[in-house]
Amino acid sequence: MCHLSFKMTHMTKTQIYLPTAELAQLHRLAKQAGRSLADLIREAIRKTWLPQRTADTGPVALWPGAAKRSSNDHDSIYDERP
Repeated sequence: MCHLSFKMTHMTKTQIYLPTAELAQLHRLAKQAGRSLADLIREAIRKTWLPQRTADTGPVALWPGAAKRSSNDHDSIYDERP
């Protein structure tokens, strides 16, 4: 019998609209920093508007076993631009 253990941090997906030039600049900054675009945006929101970090801002995992990516770049798959 196999027991799966999941550790999840609740996050809700949202969308934002940005001017094309700003989005392109953010993509460049994320690439230079070796981080995902979403991670940069979350950090900016926390530093600017939510300075008191809450307990539910830890790693994000939705699968059992070892992670293939860190929580800092879990959504970097969406940063690839064709």
